[in-house]
Amino acid sequence: MPIAMPSSETLLEELRTWVEIETPSADPAAVNRLVDLAESGLRAAGASIERVPGHSGRGDTLIARTNTGTGNAPILISGHLDTVWDHGQLLKDMPFRIDGDRAYGPGIYDMKAGSFLAFHAVREILRQGVATNRPITLLLTPDEEVGSPTSRAIIEAEAARAAAVLIPEPAGGPNGCVVTARKGTGGFTITAKGKSAHAGGNWTEGRSAVVALARIILAIHAMTDLERGITTNVAPIWGGTRPNVIPPDAGCRVDFRVAEAEQAPEVIAAIKALAGEHDGVTITVEGGLNRPPMVESEGGLGLYAQAKSIAAGFGYDLPKQHRGGGSDGNFTAAMGIPTLDGLGCTGHGAHAPDEHIRWRDLAPRGATIAELLCRL
Repeated sequence: MPIAMPSSETLLEELRTWVEIETPSADPAAVNRLVDLAESGLRAAGASIERVPGHSGRGDTLIARTNTGTGNAPILISGHLDTVWDHGQLLKDMPFRIDGDRAYGPGIYDMKAGSFLAFHAVREILRQGVATNRPITLLLTPDEEVGSPTSRAIIEAEAARAAAVLIPEPAGGPNGCVVTARKGTGGFTITAKGKSAHAGGNWTEGRSAVVALARIILAIHAMTDLERGITTNVAPIWGGTRPNVIPPDAGCRVDFRVAEAEQAPEVIAAIKALAGEHDGVTITVEGGLNRPPMVESEGGLGLYAQAKSIAAGFGYDLPKQHRGGGSDGNFTAAMGIPTLDGLGCTGHGAHAPDEHIRWRDLAPRGATIAELLCRL
C-alpha cells in the first residue's frame, strides 16, 4: 500500500520546529535537544531505538530500526542533525521565514530538510503499517559538519550490515540533482617556527616564519590540477605580532580535494614533504585524508535508476551530478556499499546567510524517499 504523504505546507510546519532548534556541531546539549525530539517521534511510531552517547564534545547518535521487511540486510538511510551555524543566528541575521516558494533558516538546506524527510518517511512507514522489502535503519548523527569524528565508526558499522545506503544531503543545483559521485576531502594544519628579532636593528638575526610559510602556501596552491579534479585551498592564515618584529610563528590550514582514490596518497605525500627546516625556520605538517572519494559505481547507478523512476511517478525529473563537497556517503561508498546521495530537498545557499529550500518540493521529495525505502 502506498504511503499517504501530507502536503508540503504541513511538512514545512513541522520542519520549522527542527530549524528553530539551533544545533551547532560544537554544542552537544543543543544537538541532543533535536535528538530528543526525533527519538520521541520514532519511538512513538514503534521504532526500535538505540542512542549512542556522545563524546569528545559531540552530541549523541540516534539509531532507529524498523521491524518491517523480510530481507536480512537492511536499507540504511543516514543524515546529520548538526549545522555550521553558531547560536543566535535565528535572532539576528537568519530568522526562519517564508518568501514565496523559499523557506529560510540556519541549516534548513544543509541538511535539516533532508534529515527531517528521512525521519518523516521512516515514521510514516511505521505509523501506517506500510510493507517494505527490507528492514530500515535510520541514522541521525551529531558531527558531519566537522568531519564525523565520533560518528564515522557507527556509520561504517551500520553500512557494513546494509544492502544499500541512502543519504538525504541537499539536492544539488537548480534542477535538484541527486549525487552519484563526490570528491575525497582532507586537510592539514601547517605551522612555522622561526626566530624573532628587531625588524630594523637586528634584521639579520631573525628568521621570518611568515616568509617561510608564504613559500609553502604558494607550493600548495601550485598542486591544484583542475583537469585531474585535484584542488587545494589555504585558509585561514595566521602569524606575526607587530610590524617591527620579525615574526617567529605562523601557521595555516589546508583543504584538499581529490577525484580518484589513487590521487590522495600523491597529494598527501607532496604536502608532507614540505615539512622540515627551511632557512632556519622549522615547518611541521599534520593531517591527511578525512573522506575517501565517492566514485560512481554500478550499484550506485542502480539505486539512481530506481529513484529516477519513482520521481517520474511523482511528476518530476531527477537528474544526477558529481559534486566536489564530501558527505558521509563517501565513507559508505568507499566500503563498496551501493550509495545514493543528494536525496534531500531542493534549495541553495548551504553555509551561507541566504540558505533556503524550495519548500513546495518537500512533499514530492519526501514521497520519493519513502517509496525508495519501501521498494529496495
